Amino acid sequence: MNLDIIVFFIYLLAMLGIGLYFTRKASASADHYLLGNRKIGAPVTAISMQSSSMSGFMFMGGPAQAFQEGWHALWYAIGDAGGSIVNLSVLGKRMRRMSQLLGALSPVEYLEKRFESTAVRVYGAVVAIIFLFAYAFAQFIAAGKALEAMSGFSYELALVIGIGVIVVYTVLGGFLAVAFSGFVQGIIMLIGVSVIGVMVLPQVGGLSGLNAQLAEIDPTYLSIWGKDLIYYGQWGVILGAVLIYAIGYMGLPHVSVKHMSMEGGDTTKNAVLWSAGFNQLFTFTPYILGLSAIIIMPTVSDPEMVIPEMVYMVFPGILAAILLSAIMAAIMSTCDALLMQAGTTLSRDVYSRFINKNASHKQQLLVSRLCILVGGIVGIVVAVYEPPTVFALVIFAFGVLGNTFMVPYIASVYSKNANKIGVLCAMVGGSVTNIVWEMFTFQNATGIHPFLAGVLVSLIAMLIGNKFGTPPSDPILNAFDLAKQNKRIPKKLEKGIFDDLAPEAQNISRFLETQEAQKDLVERPSESRESQQKTSLDKAHRRTVGQPEVRLNLEG
Repeated sequence: MNLDIIVFFIYLLAMLGIGLYFTRKASASADHYLLGNRKIGAPVTAISMQSSSMSGFMFMGGPAQAFQEGWHALWYAIGDAGGSIVNLSVLGKRMRRMSQLLGALSPVEYLEKRFESTAVRVYGAVVAIIFLFAYAFAQFIAAGKALEAMSGFSYELALVIGIGVIVVYTVLGGFLAVAFSGFVQGIIMLIGVSVIGVMVLPQVGGLSGLNAQLAEIDPTYLSIWGKDLIYYGQWGVILGAVLIYAIGYMGLPHVSVKHMSMEGGDTTKNAVLWSAGFNQLFTFTPYILGLSAIIIMPTVSDPEMVIPEMVYMVFPGILAAILLSAIMAAIMSTCDALLMQAGTTLSRDVYSRFINKNASHKQQLLVSRLCILVGGIVGIVVAVYEPPTVFALVIFAFGVLGNTFMVPYIASVYSKNANKIGVLCAMVGGSVTNIVWEMFTFQNATGIHPFLAGVLVSLIAMLIGNKFGTPPSDPILNAFDLAKQNKRIPKKLEKGIFDDLAPEAQNISRFLETQEAQKDLVERPSESRESQQKTSLDKAHRRTVGQPEVRLNLEG
């Protein structure tokens, strides 16, 4: 057994150790298994969010695109550099609060409860299951290729070993294992790509030397329009390339769930700082390494393997093996997050919602674990027999998920007028547009990126659909108002997940009534303080006690 395999197996065992360590905590309840009991701090939230969203694409797909298209590929990196800042700043605090007030354990369940529509959950679950698995299969392919290059094993054997470990620790440790392994893997990714960049860039004369040599080979490598000016004048393609990562993360269920798992709304500020720092240090280097490969290894047979081959060219054995673990870290951190979210969707949004509504916590945990296990096995089979390019599959799945969920998630925390008809129109319009745009290659005819087309249609469909739906119920509007406040939500409203939402809706109502009562005390100074307090609180009491129990309408 060569040194590369020994190093890598040590790494795999470390990841398994994380899964084993969190097995007991994850098994405590569905909340622990699916969301880590909403106790994830800022550093783990930020780094695991980035590692799970950047994936093997950053070590394989991104460098391959730069190798083939030149500096045009950096448009994706520019959007990616700010994607986490936008994501956390726009959704972080409000989605964290709203999801707990509504008792939602999955991003799809959150949309159903926020917009009071079964149809929203059904459509969201179907899209999420299909394209989360498609996204995961792209990572499976990347894992097989990377481990094949490292070990000399066959692609099939490498695939089974790499993905098998990921499935096992995800099944055992649930969200906690995914989050903390993602944090560790993110650090490994950053260190690995930084070391590779520091060693390789001087060999091409730095950025100025790199550009000079690229210009000698083909000046169009330096163009913003891509090699051979393939996208010349197509600003819609460039804008879409920037936006897909700048704003698209807000539509990915396996990324948005990180908002729901944060320790509290205040965690968002520190998470923004952590993720921003990580992105600026990490995002651009893989693409620049892809450009460098044009100079130092122009005859590489598979552009997606430029970084693995580059590592072996530049570094001695054991160091190369350690650095290649960074590639597997990138792949594994996304695989586990995707499998976790796909399993959550199947168990929480399909099984517990439609098949067994009275499922116990133990049954939910068992079904979640079985869904992840079966999904992993199916993914291995698909990746063995249908190996498309990582870049194409990631961009397609990413785009469809983003176009389906981004506009609804934003509307859920910023628009009181958004309703179930508008949201369903946005989800269908955005996803179908992206799929059709890709299938019929409308980008070539229109000069508009599929993601940009999907965003525009989704937004327009939301605005039109909102004209025909009914406004949300009072409990939902009360939760909306409470979630957007800057002040801390009382502990009695942040004490865990509620199976019965009616008491939670009443708590929200009473809290808002108490606020109104306290406001009355300030506005009527002529009465005695004792009299004011009694009158105002009696008023609040009369408006909440004795009223019919209010339940969130989940039937549609």
